[in-house]
Amino acid sequence: MSFIAGLILIFIMFSVCLDVIMRYFLNRPLMWVTETTECLLLYITFLGTAWLLREEGHVRVDILLSRLRPKVVNFLGIITSVMGSFIAFALTWYGVSVTVDKFLRGVYTPSIMEIPVALIIVIIPIGSFMLFIQFIIRTVNFVLLFTKKKERTKVIKDFM
Repeated sequence: MSFIAGLILIFIMFSVCLDVIMRYFLNRPLMWVTETTECLLLYITFLGTAWLLREEGHVRVDILLSRLRPKVVNFLGIITSVMGSFIAFALTWYGVSVTVDKFLRGVYTPSIMEIPVALIIVIIPIGSFMLFIQFIIRTVNFVLLFTKKKERTKVIKDFM
């Protein structure tokens, strides 16, 4: 998913550059670039979050965690992973509900392109579900660390 997010980012970069060239040098702006970029930024966010969690790249307070004992850090990891699992599951459940509702009602964006809203927001439950799975994996890893069934080195990646 991170690879797809990277490709989308490259597409956004080239399309915005092309739009700038078309707008300022040829006086012929591309009408689709702004709206497409807005939608694709949502896709990048939800495609990348599970990968970022797997890589332990989310923001955390290292200055505090480095002063705690490993057992306490692992316990806090369990707590935050369980909380994250619940939030990601709720976001998945609600995202599916809203996406299906928008699809069944045939809601479109009130813009030039008139994109179906369901097509835009379908990435929310997909990305949230992948995040939920990653939080479950992370919880299991922290439980194994807490009970000393695994070594400290790269536990998250070993489980994958």
